[in-house]
Amino acid sequence: MSPTARGRQAREKLLTAAVQLVGEVGWNAVSTRLLAERAGVLPGVVHYHFPSLSALLREAAVGVLRDVLAGVRPALDRAATPEDGLAALFGLLDDHTGHDPASLVVVEAYLAATRDPELHRALRELVTEFRRDVAAWLAAHGHDRPEQTASVLAATVDGILLHRPLNPQLGTQDVLPVLRKLLAPG
Repeated sequence: MSPTARGRQAREKLLTAAVQLVGEVGWNAVSTRLLAERAGVLPGVVHYHFPSLSALLREAAVGVLRDVLAGVRPALDRAATPEDGLAALFGLLDDHTGHDPASLVVVEAYLAATRDPELHRALRELVTEFRRDVAAWLAAHGHDRPEQTASVLAATVDGILLHRPLNPQLGTQDVLPVLRKLLAPG
């Protein structure tokens, strides 16, 4: 394996380990030593590939949220009606129990973003893009308040992710009847 390939592999191991550890011990408890141990690399490798532990955690969290949101636009594009789009959007949450690594990283990252301006900016950009995609899709389907509705739907997605660990039964079947009223004309 070439040095470049080994470097990419070490970087990916560190990002994967960061996601796992944030979910297990929390954002603030992840240390360089713990991260290196989990990734199977020497502690110096962490700072070779990333300017700081915070930068590594930011990149891992943004990557997770980007992956979670990547399915939104294709799911909406496959939906023929606003109701189908709503079902598709919230159906994407069904794989997120609130205890899975992606859910935990997103929740931890939102909290960390209150103290980390770079993370705040990156998450805000992703959420803004999400709202823009949903609003454009709603507008294309004749919704009369697409931007406001997209903002409420984004907040609802976040709320469901936050509430899932406390109420594991909270599923798509529970929220869709209520949310369909948001899409009703008038």
